Amino acid sequence: MLPYVRPYIPTVLLVLLIIYFAMSALTGDRGLLSSNQRDEALVGKTRELAQLRAQRQDLEMRAHLLRDTSLSRDLLEERARSLLGFADPRDYVIRMKP
Repeated sequence: MLPYVRPYIPTVLLVLLIIYFAMSALTGDRGLLSSNQRDEALVGKTRELAQLRAQRQDLEMRAHLLRDTSLSRDLLEERARSLLGFADPRDYVIRMKP
């Protein structure tokens, strides 16, 4: 190795390390350039959460109506017909795949 190059080796290594971390800060998974993708993912997950909360609230309400303390005749009849496969002659039955 040339003697006049040796004092610059730590400086060059430090500059390369700084460049590496700067590139990671810009282009990494959590970098500045990927913030739009994170924002879009957050919006999508927020919508999904709202749908799941609405679905849970609906299921909780239906479960509440099937309890002994607050039994809904209409819901009980609907569930019984669905499970047993019965229909009133005046009903229009549309079968759909689950």
